[in-house]
Amino acid sequence: MAKTLYKVTFLNAGKVYELYARQVASGALWGFTEIRDLVFDVHDGVLIDPTEERLRDEFGDTRVLHLPMQGIVRIEEVERKGQSAIRDAATGERVVTAFPQPGKPR
Repeated sequence: MAKTLYKVTFLNAGKVYELYARQVASGALWGFTEIRDLVFDVHDGVLIDPTEERLRDEFGDTRVLHLPMQGIVRIEEVERKGQSAIRDAATGERVVTAFPQPGKPR
């Protein structure tokens, strides 16, 4: 039997985050939703998704994510994991940090 998987979309610092988790529940803290067991892709090869790496750096050590109910856009129960994303809240475009180019000032 396949484990339940949720796609959680929420607002954070002017951006829309899309993460995947195994458990979602009403939190012990009033007004918060608990997100547990975050799921990230494990890449053994050379190709790495920079957005997935950024999310893993930010949330990789998180045991429980307590999200305020007002910040949650939607929670979907899905069959399989898609690509995690960070989007600009105003435009909906993916936010990806470009690799630094040699000779170009930052």
